[in-house]
Amino acid sequence: MGLKRILSLLTVTVLVGTSIVGCSSSNGKDSSGDASGDKVVVDIFQFKVEAKDALEKAAKVYEEKNPNIDINIETVGGGNDYGAALRSKFQSGQEPTIFNIGGPQDVEDWASKLEDLSDQPWVDDAFEGTLGSVTADEGIFGMPFNQEGYGFIYNKEIFEKAGIDPATITSYEALENAVKTLDSKKNELGIEAVFAVPGKEKWVTGLHLLNVALGNEFESGKQAYEAKSLNFTYNKELKELLDLQTDYAFMPDGKKGSINSVDYAMQVEQKYSTGKVAMVQMGNWAYGGIEGVNADIAANSGILPMPLKGVKEDSIPVGVPMYWSINKDESDAEKDAAKDFLNWLYTSDEGKEMIINDFNFIPAFKGYESDELQPKDPLSADVLNYANNGKTTPWVFMGYPSGWGENIVGADIQKYLDGSMSWEDLVKNAQKTWAEERE
Repeated sequence: MGLKRILSLLTVTVLVGTSIVGCSSSNGKDSSGDASGDKVVVDIFQFKVEAKDALEKAAKVYEEKNPNIDINIETVGGGNDYGAALRSKFQSGQEPTIFNIGGPQDVEDWASKLEDLSDQPWVDDAFEGTLGSVTADEGIFGMPFNQEGYGFIYNKEIFEKAGIDPATITSYEALENAVKTLDSKKNELGIEAVFAVPGKEKWVTGLHLLNVALGNEFESGKQAYEAKSLNFTYNKELKELLDLQTDYAFMPDGKKGSINSVDYAMQVEQKYSTGKVAMVQMGNWAYGGIEGVNADIAANSGILPMPLKGVKEDSIPVGVPMYWSINKDESDAEKDAAKDFLNWLYTSDEGKEMIINDFNFIPAFKGYESDELQPKDPLSADVLNYANNGKTTPWVFMGYPSGWGENIVGADIQKYLDGSMSWEDLVKNAQKTWAEERE
């Protein structure tokens, strides 16, 4: 998502962090309890499973510095619809102090609950372009999580054994040739298939894969959000990229439709991280999960481009997966503590060190230029390299109509894979439903 991915994700896993205590104020003010001396409780409801442990560690450190603040963390992630879970949370009356939004559509949907953050000290340090999706006439309503990028994560050792130089894969044709080579050598390479494709995860197909085409049709999430119609200019090229993956994918029962039963855990942990496939479409956020299964494979992984044939072939999509937002209906004491915690996490020396080494984030802010604050894992380093060389396409999926990417296109891709829908009908339905949502 990183994100409504970031976004909706894996099998609904609700992971509840323990209440933690206290922490130092980065701006010098006492962000402790209210006038009665009671503790200030900050409830965080967040989507990024991969950041759960790091966030809980950071909260604990902050609480020790600010003993009058308790931070409770609840994480909803995996294949689940974070947006739906967040709505349920608010409807239940258990409104969090800090929650996540993903872009222009969320800014509109949650307008009545969003605190204006335009006076916060981190605003001036945010990289150009990272705040546009959460900026409106009334203010700035989100703080960027981080920058993320995704492409085809590949196993360098398998590529070397197959005699493939990954540096040469800068076009669709080169990728296709590499895939065919890998497929022809499956037995000697010890792999079950070239790819593992998580057809069950509609965010992977309906948000991220689709973005490869729509990120070349729209210049930004905001432009997508304002578009009344969808041309789907590059749908044929998108079909080629999807077919290349699924024709050479792990199929649980040997039939393409069974790809729809493959989830994130099977794709990343059971297949890629055990060396049973050579490539997966995924982003730098997957590094921790890969490392947890096989540190050697994690250390020998990189990211290849997602080439849209004849359009943009040597780039990866890079963007902000999700934003931290603050509930404007909470008490001033809770809002002040929430703002202080986020400022401390991203701008203090101690917080920055955790952002790089524990969260494994690529920061969306200036102030991380020192050698000690460069990404340590090879996937994040690759994303940063693509970004530094201008080989990126924008993330525009936060500008899709609410739920459209997953519930319409993602679901239709599943039908396309099981043979119950033609690609032509998928394209027509995508265009029709986009226009209906924009009426």
